Amino acid sequence: MTARSKSRSAARLAAVQALYQHEMEGTALPMLLHEFHQHRLGATIEDVTYHAAEESFFDDVVKGVDARREEIDALIVGRLAKGWSMERLDKPMRQILRAGAYELLARADVPAASVISEYVDVAHAFYDKREAGFVNGLLDGIAKAVRG
Repeated sequence: MTARSKSRSAARLAAVQALYQHEMEGTALPMLLHEFHQHRLGATIEDVTYHAAEESFFDDVVKGVDARREEIDALIVGRLAKGWSMERLDKPMRQILRAGAYELLARADVPAASVISEYVDVAHAFYDKREAGFVNGLLDGIAKAVRG
């Protein structure tokens, strides 16, 4: 894995964490981004050193999800099983799907297969295999819809 892909992977995981924190605490986006830049990205927390993240990529995903939340949520809800809603999904799962959907929508520079694979990896940080499979299937459906 190249240094750039490692820094992008770190940015994706951090973006999901930041979006989760934003939803849970309502922290204003500029404060949240500042906190992550100063204290999380590339930091050592509880004896774990986090890989340096590509800050501009992290910022783009967090700001993009926030700016396009309605559009993103509509894409996700349109692929959920009947009777399911965004509210019914676990909070971390919502952020994983939102970040992945944003990249598929707005980051044509990143191949769809890479986006899906990366967010499946992020899902493994929070969940078991079944949920990672759910992320794979849902993001694949979004990729087909928005990228053709």
